Parts: sequence; C-alpha cells; structure tokens
Amino acid sequence: MSTMVMPDVLDLSQILKKPYVHPAEVTRELPGDALRGARVTLINMPIREQAKPNNGPLGPALLAARLMERGAEVTLVDLNAYRIHDHEAERRNLPNGRVLSMEEAESLLARTFARAGDQDLIGLSGLITTLRWQEAVAVMCRRLQPAALMASGGGLATEFREVLFRWIPELDAVAHSEGDDVILKMAYDAKLIRERGLNHAVSSGKLAPYLLDVLGGRPKLLYEGGRPRDLDAVPLPAWDLLRSDVDGVGILEMYLGNPIWGLEAQNSSATPFNMSRSINTVSSRGCPFACKFCFRGAQGERNYGVRSARNLADEIVFHVEKYGLDFVGISDDNFMVNPKRIADLAPIMKPVIQQTGVRWGTHGRLDEAADLRPGKQGSVFNNPRRVDLMREAGCVYIGFGAESASPRVLENMGKGGFILTNGTVTVNGYKVPRTMMEGVKATKQADIHGNCTWIMGYPGETLDDLKTSVAFIKWQEDLYTEGLQPGSPDYRINKASVNKRMFVATAYPGTEMFKHPRVRETLTRVFGIQWNPVNNHPVADEKFHNYVLELNDATKVLQDEYGQPFNCSDLTEDQFLQARQCIDEDRLFDILDL
Repeated sequence: MSTMVMPDVLDLSQILKKPYVHPAEVTRELPGDALRGARVTLINMPIREQAKPNNGPLGPALLAARLMERGAEVTLVDLNAYRIHDHEAERRNLPNGRVLSMEEAESLLARTFARAGDQDLIGLSGLITTLRWQEAVAVMCRRLQPAALMASGGGLATEFREVLFRWIPELDAVAHSEGDDVILKMAYDAKLIRERGLNHAVSSGKLAPYLLDVLGGRPKLLYEGGRPRDLDAVPLPAWDLLRSDVDGVGILEMYLGNPIWGLEAQNSSATPFNMSRSINTVSSRGCPFACKFCFRGAQGERNYGVRSARNLADEIVFHVEKYGLDFVGISDDNFMVNPKRIADLAPIMKPVIQQTGVRWGTHGRLDEAADLRPGKQGSVFNNPRRVDLMREAGCVYIGFGAESASPRVLENMGKGGFILTNGTVTVNGYKVPRTMMEGVKATKQADIHGNCTWIMGYPGETLDDLKTSVAFIKWQEDLYTEGLQPGSPDYRINKASVNKRMFVATAYPGTEMFKHPRVRETLTRVFGIQWNPVNNHPVADEKFHNYVLELNDATKVLQDEYGQPFNCSDLTEDQFLQARQCIDEDRLFDILDL
C-alpha cells in the first residue's frame, strides 16, 4: 500500500461501509512487548465549573491502566481538577473557584510535556459539552507536541465521530465507543509512526483497519471501540497517576476529599448524611432502556453488561484499604437491572461492611426499587425486594432519574413502561404513578436514601404537568420529615435532603429528543440549524457547530444571540422563565401558585 497524497477533504464513502471488527480481534495480533516504551498522555477536559470536581476521570484512568499493563508510559492530565480562587472567580460568582484559563492550561501542559518527554499519543477525553475545550487543547498540543498522534475519545467522539475532523482539524484520530481494547492499537500505531515514519506505517498496512486517509502529511484514523469481552478482566483504574501533577499538586487527594454526592457536591444529589473520603467506579456499562432525552454514548450505549458481584466487592475492598475510604460511588447508568447480581452481592459484602464500615451508593430506576408487578389478584411486591438486598450489601444511597411525575410526560420521554403499569394515585391534588411513590417508600423503608432528579421543559410539557412533578417533590419532602419536630436538626437535614433542583430538557445530539419535530423546529428557529432531507440529520455547518459549543450542564437555559430561550415545551415563555426563576432561587413550591 503506497502513501496517499489527498486533497484537504476526507472521503468516507467507502471506509464507513467496512464491516465492524471488534478491537480485541485486532489487538490480539500485537506482540506482547509492542507497547513497551510507548509514551501516552491522556487529557481530561473541564466540566461543571460551578461544582467542585468530585468524580475522578474514571474513563482515562481505566485506559491508562490498560496501557500500563502492556508496558506503556502513561501521563494523566486532568484539567477538570483545578478550581482557582481569585478575583475573577469572585466576579463570576463561583464560590468553588474557576477552572483554568486557556493560557494557564497551556502552561500546565507545557510543563507536563517537559517532564514526560515527547509523546507518541495524546488522547483528549470528554463529554459532548467539552467541544470548546477540546478544540482549544488540540491547538495547544499540536503547538507543544507537533509529532504526536492526537486523538479524541469519550462521549464527544462517540456522538460526532468523523465530523470532529472538520471541527478539530488538528486531530489525527477519532475513537468512538468503549476504548479499553482499541486504546492498545492506538498506542501501537502512534509508536510505529514515530519509530518508522508515516510512509512506512502506511505502506506496511499495519495501520489497518482504521486508516482513512493521509491528508497534508498526517494520518486520519477512525478507531472503533467495543465492549471488553470480560469486564471482570479489566484492570482497576490507575488512580495513582493523579497522586500529584507536575507542580506537586495532590489531585487524587482532592478527589478523595470532595464528596461524590450530597449537598456539598452541588450536583443535584442531596443526601442526609456526609462522607469524608470517597471515590467513584462503575460496575456495569450501558443501559437497556431507551429514555429519549438520554445520550448513553459515554458509558456503553444500550449494550448492557455487568461485572460480577465478587469482582465489584474486591475492588471496593482494595480501594477502602488503600485510600481509607468510607464511601464508594458506583456511578452506573443503571445498577439495578440484574436482581441476581444484587442477591449475590449481599452475602459477599456483609463481612466487608462489618470490618470496614464502608458504605456505597449508585443509580437505578424507581420501578426497580418498588419491585411491584401487576398480578391476577392486583399488584404484588417481589420478595425480597432489590432495595432490601442492596441495604444488606451496604448501599445507603440510590439516585433515581424520576425526571417527571406526570404520566403523560413520562410517556413522551419513553419512561412510561413499568412506571405506569400499576396505575396512578392522587398526591396533593395531582395524579402521579403509583410505582414512583412505592419506589420512594420502599427505598426509605430499606433505610436507603433515595434521591430523585428532575427535568423541566420537555416537549409537550404543560404548566400542569410541571406542577405534578412539584407536587410529588412536596410529597417526598413530607414523607422524609414525617414524625420529626419542625425546626429540629433532623427535620432540617431530612428536608434539605430532598432534591428540589431541576435540569432543563436539553436537546443533546444523538438522543431521540433531538429528533422530535417540536425540538427540530425550535432548533431551527432559535439557532438556525438546518436538516439533511435525506437522513434528517442536522447539517454539520457553523450553525450546528455553534450550538454544540453552547451545550453545558443541563441546568443552563440555552439562549440565542437575542436572549431568546430554548423552550420546546408547551409552557409559554413567561411560564418557563418564571418557573426557572423559582427553581434557581430555591422557591420550587412557588411553581404551584403560578
């Protein structure tokens, strides 16, 4: 195969028709010492500037561990770890501090590369909301490390794939889906190019099957990831790479000390208890459900797979003993899908809890917590219920994506299903799903704190629908404070532990919500986005590019250049803004009076 000299246009028509090959089939051909001496830097992008950094960069840490198993020298730079307290942070009302400026980030990278040496591979990782940062960091890295192979991975790359070559021209590669196996091939290719030159690497055919073209003397590669064949065989994340940065700042200790969940975390995860030292992990990947607002590309898409109960327990023990933890956050999309694994976990974890006192939390669905199914004689509860077994295993927190208490909105969201099979009950004058109520009650009875998160402004939502959610939250607050003396410390703690924040329904590309006719019309009207008449995908022009740049944490109300909000619900603009003001000013229940 000869070197291809191509114009500055990437022709994907043929390469994208190639059959998928699982990366494990590709990497098993690599010699055992193929990565020895390969230098790789993985860079995690900033997110949620308003909150403390409290979830370590698990994805990059897992990839680093995989590379280090094969002898690669890995540097992990976490740009999200920094919160600077200065006059600028005060001016912008950021009590937890601001993220690094672009100049500060480039200076940090320069010092890091000076210590680590010239790199073979630089990987940029982050969610869809990190496009602006990835664009800027790519320019920095190309300036600082002109010879390195530069790739983008994670949620952003999984959604946009080859489009990123247009938006970030400095990229040599894009890697989509789970990278545990394909990261090895990426490092191998980068090392090969450095040692033997691009012409040899191309002509040898060793860049197959991921080479697209060579443009302007640089390769363009599209790496296809995939689920590891055995999740129990994935090495533990290489957290120790964050012990200290190039300046001696203790990044890992900062993460261990910042609570993953709770009021202090400022991420809609209220709890009535505190944690002093915590760390995050995942025990499953993907989610078998299809909520229309959710983009699962960052964590396994809809391909659901789990680690064994024993494997998860072993990790908890290892990290508790190594780091002195009192809490582990298992940040799965949905931990509770597999009841058998929960049953297996309880007897394994009981002695661990007795010896260490560690507690843990995770995410699930309210119908799984209720364990209530329709029967011939009426609805019946499963016995034992999953939440009871989880409490035996040490679980004290479950985050539920309730999203809405309106049956009509839940149907629109694709969350009806099991949630609505047991009918509705009337709460504070509004009809809500019985299953949701039973899920909250069952979790509380199991002595687990159930935290519900909510979305406002979904397509078709009316003010009455929104009030239904608020009425449910009021019921939950009454339930959590039942029997407590108003004004007492326990009353105040339990009242505060009910989440009263609401995310704004945000149309993330790659979701079913993004394809909704009302959303498409609003995106065109507010942001000028156009649609391809052949496949109904957005045209990847500058308008769409600018829209993706504006995406942020879903508490943000997106606006056009004239201040017009992105509101695709049936709330009027005044109702939408008034409701948002009530939420932002911690006056949620005032929405009932609108």
